[in-house]
Amino acid sequence: MTVRPAAHPRLILAALACCGVLVSISQTIVVPLLPSLPRITHSSIADVSWLITITLLTGAVFTPLLGRAGDMYGKRRVLLIALGSMVIGSLLCASSSALSVLIVGRAFQGAAVAVVPLGISILRDELPPARVIPSIAIMSSTLGIGAAFGIPAATLVVEYANWHTMFWINLGLGVLDVVLVLLIVPESAVRTSGRFDILGALGLSAFLVCVLLAVSKSSSWSPTTLIILYVAAVAMIPLWGWYELRTKSPLVDLRVSARPGVLFTNLGALLIGFAFYANSLSTAQLVQEPTWTGYGLGESIVVSGLCLLPGGVAMVFLSPVSARISKARGPRFTLGIASLIMAAGYVVRLFTSSNIPAIVLGATVVSAGTAVAYSALPALIMHAVPVTETAAANGLNTLMRTIGQAICSTIVASVLAGVTITRAGQVAPALSAYLIVFVIAGIAAVAAAGLVLFIPARRPEPVPVEVPAT
Repeated sequence: MTVRPAAHPRLILAALACCGVLVSISQTIVVPLLPSLPRITHSSIADVSWLITITLLTGAVFTPLLGRAGDMYGKRRVLLIALGSMVIGSLLCASSSALSVLIVGRAFQGAAVAVVPLGISILRDELPPARVIPSIAIMSSTLGIGAAFGIPAATLVVEYANWHTMFWINLGLGVLDVVLVLLIVPESAVRTSGRFDILGALGLSAFLVCVLLAVSKSSSWSPTTLIILYVAAVAMIPLWGWYELRTKSPLVDLRVSARPGVLFTNLGALLIGFAFYANSLSTAQLVQEPTWTGYGLGESIVVSGLCLLPGGVAMVFLSPVSARISKARGPRFTLGIASLIMAAGYVVRLFTSSNIPAIVLGATVVSAGTAVAYSALPALIMHAVPVTETAAANGLNTLMRTIGQAICSTIVASVLAGVTITRAGQVAPALSAYLIVFVIAGIAAVAAAGLVLFIPARRPEPVPVEVPAT
């Protein structure tokens, strides 16, 4: 019997949280670089956009696959594979300026998103019961914390150093995370039996590729191509579902996924992911709009990134608070309150576009709600699924957040490109475009709060008392 997990729960949490934050940062560090990449790579804007699209695709595809593999073959083992993928991707991006190499590198980085659901599952298996909810709250929030810190950090590097530097830093920290996992994190003994569902994995992957390509490329691909992708995705759903319901070891247990506690939590995760990403996208661009628009502040890319930093700090401090609320009132209550906080943040944002302190205030309120929501989601999932399916179920929940972010990115881009003002041949989004984004994101947050009503209530479990060893 291994006593190391019980003896060092804080070290395990610290190691896994470092992995989660770094993986989340790796997803966003390229965003400040996008305006310069066409010149750097001698490519078109449409081609450069694949650096975001490919990360989205591989993250969406590999998160549920690696989650299921972790449940079957060992969560720590698969976690190391995911971290290795990020290290390989960082090395490719750090060592080349060729667009083809960068796209391959970003694909490897995208696959590493599975680190977070795998980490949540390890915490559930290895930590004392009293520490599980607070720990998974912090682990889940690393998705938002990393994104909130990643963009400001990347803007500083892009502004004051060679852009390859941020990938070299990412590479070094990735290797450090691998070492930490090897030294600190134990392999869980909790496994599920059966064979890996290869056909189910191929079917889900094909569906996700069709849907996410159609969503992410809606503004640049022809309507015919988009229709073909959507029709193909719709056609796959009943076939994939029919197969998954009849195979002995399905990739996704649809019977479990259809439970109200899982289904409505996942739908809520999609809406929360949408509302969170709208905050990051709009804030980064809003403060850089030119002053001739009448509302723009004309600030630099560094200032735009730093405006997101207080939100990241708020997320760090509020994750433990979320866990305390969940212990006292249950994660269902926590998710409802968090969604309403996000909605309130967007109400603030409707009236705070005139100066940086006001913009930061509104953005930070939304980030605060996001931290609380992200902390509650895995607790709801774990209460509704068997312990042998924790990684796969949390992987699916993380996938829903990713899909929400993809949909958000498309809608925000369409609104900002469609509602514009022109002066002396210059075109920029109108202030009303940003207000429309805030309204849509606020509605998404309110809808998430509404979905909470359909999640079955569960009484908070008594907190086990840890008896000191004698």
